[in-house]
Amino acid sequence: MNAEINDYNQRQTQLDQEICNLLAVAIDKFLTDAESKIWHSHPVWFLEGNPIVGYSKQKPGIRLMFWSGADFEEEDLNVKGRKFKDASIFYTEVNQVDEAKLKRWLDKAKTIQWDYKNLIKKKGSLDRLK
Repeated sequence: MNAEINDYNQRQTQLDQEICNLLAVAIDKFLTDAESKIWHSHPVWFLEGNPIVGYSKQKPGIRLMFWSGADFEEEDLNVKGRKFKDASIFYTEVNQVDEAKLKRWLDKAKTIQWDYKNLIKKKGSLDRLK
């Protein structure tokens, strides 16, 4: 696990640490080609410089967000972004994380991507990469 991400996880409550650690280990396991780092104050994984998945602590719990998740057609990713193509799920307990679903979503994240890397250059216009 990336040292910065480990530090982020350690700053969470015990329960949230367990969720964050489980997510980080699973994402690292299933996205072996991804670069991970702290970006905008929370853990994010990138493929070819494009943000794919990340998580953050929010009031409802730990939010797992997929940048292109709105196009995954996954019922459980039901927190949709209003402006972009993101979709999320919140976790409040470690046993809520379904590793089989997480793997399926991460597989989709590899094949369904919008170009967030060049969003500023394109003045907010998103293009489909894959």
